[in-house]
Amino acid sequence: MNWWPLAAAAGPALLLPLLLARFHAGLRRSLAPERTTAGGTPADFGLPARELTLAGANGRRLFAWYAPVPGATTAVVLLHGWGGNAGQLLPLAAPLHAAGHAVLLLDARCHGRSDEDDFASMPRFAEDLACALDWLRRQPATAAARHVAVGHSVGAAAALLTAARDERLAAVVSIAAFAHPETVMRRFLAARRIPFVPLGWYALRYVERVIGRRFDAIAPENTIRAVRCPLLLVHGSEDTTVPADDAHRLAARAGGNARLLLPGDHARIDAFADGVAALLAFLDEIRARQ
Repeated sequence: MNWWPLAAAAGPALLLPLLLARFHAGLRRSLAPERTTAGGTPADFGLPARELTLAGANGRRLFAWYAPVPGATTAVVLLHGWGGNAGQLLPLAAPLHAAGHAVLLLDARCHGRSDEDDFASMPRFAEDLACALDWLRRQPATAAARHVAVGHSVGAAAALLTAARDERLAAVVSIAAFAHPETVMRRFLAARRIPFVPLGWYALRYVERVIGRRFDAIAPENTIRAVRCPLLLVHGSEDTTVPADDAHRLAARAGGNARLLLPGDHARIDAFADGVAALLAFLDEIRARQ
């Protein structure tokens, strides 16, 4: 039965709760990204990696690929963006490994081949990243290594959040991170000519309630202030998903603790003209500090 004609006839007292319920359901669906495993396998890139299952938060299992390097003094965790998976970061993982860094590629919850959860969020990306770092710290081969987090998009925001909390990180590389969730929401609504007040504002407050975090507390432009380790910001000047203005905002908030590189677009993180070379040079500096 179609309840909407009856609800409309009953008046606003019944119609408004039904509209809100549909709006909330749509917001909850937005916190469950469509899965994909596209992106290739380590063998496609000549990367000698093995599959792992890591113990994650809420009893969830996290899928990962691990490519060790005998005697490596640096170990890098790579974390994809929203709706992505570990395979999409293989173009970065292969040159990192070839340069002598142990590499761990992770599928966040609700992504790739990791377990489902009731929702995904940037703080949960950070929890999964912390689980991967803890796993590396327990391995005899990488326990004494310098640990580095490399994240793309939402994964980059999660890496900054993790670095703000974990002083053990030796370095962070943020690729195409947004500055603040509210800015992302405003751009999304403006492109569709939907007013931020009241719909956008209400949506942000509802999502905050679902994920249990205030956006101001987890926004990269705020968490980056607490990052004390060396930081490389990489952002494409042709990025239409997260404009380069966000990168400039992050660099300004980093207080001089960041270097900014601006070639390329958002999705093809391996296509930055000098991005991979700059990343390798940055990590060489981190390795030389030991």
